[in-house]
Amino acid sequence: MQLTTLDWLILSAYFVIVALIGVLGSLKVKGTQSFFMGDRRFSPWVMIGQSFSVGTHPEMIVAVSGAVYATGASAIWYQWKNLFATPFYWIMAPVFRRVRRTTTAELVQDRFGAWMATIYTVFALSYLTITTATLLKGAGKVVNQALGGEVGANQVVVAMTAIFILYSFIGGLVATAWNMFVQGILIVTLSFLLIPFGWPLVGGMEGMRSVLDANRFSIVTPSGIGVWAIIMLTLNGLIGIMAMPHVMASVGTGKNEMSCRRGFFYGNFLKRFCTVGWTIVGLLVSAMAAKGVFGIRSLPDPEDAFGFAARHLLFPGLLGLLVACILAAGMAACSAFMVDAGALFTQNLYRKYLVTGASDRHYLWTGRISGFLITMAGVLYAVFLIKRVLYSFLLTETMATFMGISLVGGILWRRANRWGALCSLVAAFSTNFLLYHLTGQRIDHWDPNVFLAALVAGIVALVAVSLLTPAEDRAVLASFFSRLDSPGDERESTPLLLVNLLQPIRGAGKTGLFRAYRTDWIGLIRGFALVLTLVAGTWLIFRL
Repeated sequence: MQLTTLDWLILSAYFVIVALIGVLGSLKVKGTQSFFMGDRRFSPWVMIGQSFSVGTHPEMIVAVSGAVYATGASAIWYQWKNLFATPFYWIMAPVFRRVRRTTTAELVQDRFGAWMATIYTVFALSYLTITTATLLKGAGKVVNQALGGEVGANQVVVAMTAIFILYSFIGGLVATAWNMFVQGILIVTLSFLLIPFGWPLVGGMEGMRSVLDANRFSIVTPSGIGVWAIIMLTLNGLIGIMAMPHVMASVGTGKNEMSCRRGFFYGNFLKRFCTVGWTIVGLLVSAMAAKGVFGIRSLPDPEDAFGFAARHLLFPGLLGLLVACILAAGMAACSAFMVDAGALFTQNLYRKYLVTGASDRHYLWTGRISGFLITMAGVLYAVFLIKRVLYSFLLTETMATFMGISLVGGILWRRANRWGALCSLVAAFSTNFLLYHLTGQRIDHWDPNVFLAALVAGIVALVAVSLLTPAEDRAVLASFFSRLDSPGDERESTPLLLVNLLQPIRGAGKTGLFRAYRTDWIGLIRGFALVLTLVAGTWLIFRL
């Protein structure tokens, strides 16, 4: 199927809306704080849209639907790896607001010093480059397949880049956040759009069961993703989320702590819900191939599954909507990463080491230009280096986890120091890459046992080296943790459960454990109730 006039009209309307939001957002940009952080005044709804959109990319849709097509429903855990970690986002969110910093690198500097912050900045820029490349490649694959394989994934990558750079370059985080709210609606639409059209072609669940092995409908299988792998994926997500460089801007920019909590939790829970739609599409394509629907018995690349379904199932108008949804999912995250990359380079390298004491306007333009150049590096990575979207995605997630060992450890354990942080990073990365080298795997491969070995090596190094070397300056530690104990914009200073996890009674004082951490406890209980409901509902869908 090719794009018709109706499809082009829908795409044109989308592009006009995106450009308009970029222009309006630029009117709000008065300096670096508004460009990088939106002046920390976003409402809960904008925060939900921002967290959902910045964490939901086309490469995830491509990777999950392709993996489900190849192995079955248990591949949902490549995205559900953070499912059981999601309730903890409720108690993590206030940390990013209370530190009162623009980037996570500044948080690292406050806790572990300037040179450790520089190391984090190098990691963060690498992370954003690879992540940008991965999601651009994923979007390119879907659009290319949806249009009959005649456009080329790399050509789509270049076209998307030109569009999102326009509005994020001039409007910064304000334009990006507003676009994310609109694009979040489109992403939800994209996640479930194909199902009604494919369902009758395969005879519904009964028809799929008649041609597919029963194990393909299990969300936990020994041959696919088992309980052990799920536990390791959960640890990966739980530790890694704290170190991801885009989280400071997407989580810490709410107008108050409750906005940050609601945005971080509900935005990410919505993503877990959409993952069910991607899984069903993967099963539908498996059944279509088994039945020989459309004359095709197999796909040469499993990651073409979602695009294949789009090309064969949608009629004029809806194809244009689907392409707009894919572009929305990709550009929303890419624009956020571009702003984050500019902030990291400007605040933690350029402003600190290259040009000090310049005007705010000078740093604003430095952020714009550096973000653009780092994005261009991501485009080159996407075009020339990425082979499997799934493995590239898991590589960045694992990188964040190894960096997150020291960051999470530094918040939970006050004795952790910069030397322990450095050694934990070296130990985790060295163990990970050495084991893959010895087993003949690519460095972007992911194995739960290798991951656990590297994680343990990093934790042991953090604890052992921190105990064997001098502690951080007491005054610096007191300043850092005093901010975490004070909301700054709330009527009462409430302790955070995450910050006091190793000393909950001391943190609660005379208030009592439940009353002191009441907001945290209620959010955790509600979060786990929603997560268990989603798992049970998904299990029932595949058991019907």
